[in-house]
Amino acid sequence: MSEELQLHEQGEKIFVSIRLRPLQDKARNRICDWECVNNDTIVFKNSLPERSMFPAAYTFDRVFDSESNTIQVYEEGAKHIALSVLEASIFAYGQTSSGKTYTMRGITEYAVSDIYDCIERQEERDFVVKFCAMEIYNEAVRDLLSPDSYPLRVLDDPERGTVVEKLTEVALRDRDHLHELLTICEAQRQIGETALNETSSRSHQILRLTIESSAREYAGAGNSSILAASVNFVDLAGSERASQTSAAGTRLKEGCHINRSLLTLGTVIRKLSKGRTGHVPYRDSKLTRILQNALGGNARTAIICTMSPERIHVEQSRNTLLFAKCAREVRTNAQVNLIMSDKALVKQLQRELARLEKEMRSLGSASVKGDTAGVLREKEKLIGQ
Repeated sequence: MSEELQLHEQGEKIFVSIRLRPLQDKARNRICDWECVNNDTIVFKNSLPERSMFPAAYTFDRVFDSESNTIQVYEEGAKHIALSVLEASIFAYGQTSSGKTYTMRGITEYAVSDIYDCIERQEERDFVVKFCAMEIYNEAVRDLLSPDSYPLRVLDDPERGTVVEKLTEVALRDRDHLHELLTICEAQRQIGETALNETSSRSHQILRLTIESSAREYAGAGNSSILAASVNFVDLAGSERASQTSAAGTRLKEGCHINRSLLTLGTVIRKLSKGRTGHVPYRDSKLTRILQNALGGNARTAIICTMSPERIHVEQSRNTLLFAKCAREVRTNAQVNLIMSDKALVKQLQRELARLEKEMRSLGSASVKGDTAGVLREKEKLIGQ
């Protein structure tokens, strides 16, 4: 078996990186228990007896210490996924106040800039770029591009998989237009204050950029095939403990919904890390249902796990690392999406018909030839209608 075929059958692992957040000003005197010793290993420094059962070191595809800036995280932890010209998803995962939104905001900006740079260099193809955005707040899906958005339904489409009904999708004029829409999304997203974070994200946010391209020589002819790719930028709300966030009332309700959906995400990741045998509970959460393709389907995926270094967050940090460890074992099978026009599909059927007729002539089976050719011609007529 060739190496390429073997890779296709086995799939590609999710690319997992860790980003250690710098100490905040109010935490300068706190004890730190985590240290990045090289580019792929983070170690637990605490020698307390009750922590002795914890692994001392964790290894991932890439580890970024507190001195690393966001462009470095993008270049080494996400760029190859964003520019892969396939279905792609980039996640930020971690406890509340660990730097997820800060990281994803930068990742999104750098990726968008690179994507448009690539488009502008392609002189032989025409491009259409579309954008949509949603948040999952208390298990309700909201359209971030609609100011009066009501909860949207999540449906199963036989061709496109899981879709969000009536979600606004905007064809972009240029990169400046996208930046305007990103500003709108940021203003629309649910934000609240907790004891750990003055501007805590209270929802999961999914931004989706879809890029369609076709050969320029066939523009307007209706007989070309369209290559389609999309990139999901996923900023997950942070896991949190009510005892640390001092949450009550609305904040407590939000935290419960956040933790429940993240628990389902963790369960899905654990099951996928052990292979595809048995039931995977994608439908137990809106988050995992919408992201099913990114987690275990036709997509290349990167997960950036953010961590707080302080000792008071050691349990949450350890849970983040265990999630990251499982995610690193999940395999996906990314493929190019091809959208064919009616004329292009008819041409493909005509070529297939000619091939079958040639084969049957060589076999001398006239009766079979007539039956098969008739079936193919019927399909051709249906497409031309």
